Amino acid sequence: MVHDFSRVASTEALVRASEHWQSRHLEEASAAAGSPTKFTIAFSREAGTYGAAIARAVGNRLGWPVYDSELLQRIAEDMGVHRALLESVDEKRASWLSECLESFSSAPAVSEFAYSRRLVETLLSLAAHGDCVIVGRGAAKVLPAATTLRVRIVAPLEYRVEAVSREHGIAREQAAKQVEATDRERRRFMEEHFRLDPTDPANYDLILNAARLSHAECADIVIAALDRLRARPVGSSPSPAAKIQQAG
Repeated sequence: MVHDFSRVASTEALVRASEHWQSRHLEEASAAAGSPTKFTIAFSREAGTYGAAIARAVGNRLGWPVYDSELLQRIAEDMGVHRALLESVDEKRASWLSECLESFSSAPAVSEFAYSRRLVETLLSLAAHGDCVIVGRGAAKVLPAATTLRVRIVAPLEYRVEAVSREHGIAREQAAKQVEATDRERRRFMEEHFRLDPTDPANYDLILNAARLSHAECADIVIAALDRLRARPVGSSPSPAAKIQQAG
């Protein structure tokens, strides 16, 4: 089945997203200090791994909205929607957002400054609200590691070609070209905008093989990892000794 992200579908998604932003804004305004930290899950994926479908499975399980690359693009390009998102960030988070943007914008790695800044604003604003899943568009690089679970979905090339061929009803030769082109474009986007190699495993907390694990199993693992992160102080990580002890 071909997934067509139509204008109507994107509009409906933006309406739901806007409701999410506003509800988060009201919750944060009424919450007492010391309320639980809001986490974000950022997905990166190879072409043909059904990464977006796995992200939606996670979002459905958690009851969180899922922002895929098309929706992020729409928000970043639509000034009215973009402004509404920024305005829904409370004062405390707005200060954090400004600091993040300032440090990121000063990096010489960012090209096409106007679009990149708007995209980064979009990603950071969504992370400020938290409790959401973001697919693609450099989220794993842009969002703060302390409050982001960074997931990469991979699979062998043959599996990915077969998946694209089956999903779009096209010949394997054509599917192979599509997979190659999509991987190349995603890597170009990351290198050009963020000077990041999306295939570097050091950029992620979890790397899951979609050829070995079902969507549900991937979702189980992602949510289990999120629970572990939520259970420890923000930004902390087990010491090497603790990791060895846990492994034993």
